[in-house]
Amino acid sequence: MKKSNENNGDSKAFTDECSTILMAVSDALYAIGGKWKLMIIISMARGNKRFTEIQRQVNGISARVLSSELKELELNGFIIKKVAVGYPVTIEYELLPYSQTLEEVVGAMTKWGMQHREKIKSERQ
Repeated sequence: MKKSNENNGDSKAFTDECSTILMAVSDALYAIGGKWKLMIIISMARGNKRFTEIQRQVNGISARVLSSELKELELNGFIIKKVAVGYPVTIEYELLPYSQTLEEVVGAMTKWGMQHREKIKSERQ
């Protein structure tokens, strides 16, 4: 990303480019931002499909927050809620193919997170 636009003197173009980038990041953060959404998706990708399985895997998330996050993930097309009628009624959540578009993001965040943890640990020693 450019930091300045001294070469061509067109600060308007830089402003437009910056606005486009900011809007794209804002859209991404709206869809997957926050503390829990990516962790829920990662948990589901590892085979957790039921509410209690996901809650057990994602440490610290409350039932109320998980319910809300699952609804938002469903609205944004990442998951689908499947209700099996019977006794008892079973509810499972399934990742939709669109969730695979996050693989690169999750990979980059995983790499950066590990790198950051090592940096902090080495600075404390």
